[in-house]
Amino acid sequence: MTTGRWEKMIFKFFIIWYICGVVLLTFDLLPPWLEWANVVFLVTAGTLGAIYFIKNYRVIGALFTAIVFTVSMAAEHYGVKYGFLFGDYYYNSYFGPKLFDVPITIGFAWVLVISTSHVIALRAIPHAPLIIKAILAAFATVVLDLIIDPVAFLAKEYWIWEGTSIYYDIPMFNFYSWFGLSLLFHLFILYFSKDVTSKENAYWEKNMYLLYGLMIAMFCMIALSAKLYLALTVTIIPTLILYWATLNSKELAHDSSKKKQTV
Repeated sequence: MTTGRWEKMIFKFFIIWYICGVVLLTFDLLPPWLEWANVVFLVTAGTLGAIYFIKNYRVIGALFTAIVFTVSMAAEHYGVKYGFLFGDYYYNSYFGPKLFDVPITIGFAWVLVISTSHVIALRAIPHAPLIIKAILAAFATVVLDLIIDPVAFLAKEYWIWEGTSIYYDIPMFNFYSWFGLSLLFHLFILYFSKDVTSKENAYWEKNMYLLYGLMIAMFCMIALSAKLYLALTVTIIPTLILYWATLNSKELAHDSSKKKQTV
């Protein structure tokens, strides 16, 4: 299964849209009539995550994408309606059509987050046991949420929490739930894809690896403009550690390969 031209065009389109979004959102230049741009951004980003899963894991990847989308939408529905899992909150901005009080674009966002954190874990600890990979991937998911939620809540008011907490009045149980749900997702894909050895689409793995950093960077820039310094600190430090681990792992693998060649 090779990478087609249209798939590469989607990624290039996303990069262009991303650059425009960073400028407009960081400097608060997005006019109300252009709010639909958020819908395009999230759908495109989620589509990239779906392409990665399908390219690398084929039928299992397609099934997993559907599961992440469906289960996350259901979880968000119970969160909005009953305050279950993520606390009491509601969506305040236009993110496209809703299904059971939840914008369908949120399902795409979950696919993006899970796909990128999945790749980070695979690259950081490629030879670790499945459970350790899943835990690290879930941790990478929460790191991303630590910057997304304060920015979306306080800087942009995309959604509103009702309550108080030590972290920007975002319920701490929200982050525990993000970890738990993403852990289940990662355990599922790691377990059922362990015998799938398709690696001809390393192109998409590199895209997801890059995309994780791009999402962190975008929200960090918005957080900086909004003076959300605590969010910057608790996000940048673990992100740097995660990327350092991926680079260190690559160097160790390269050294090991050179040793084998010289033996």
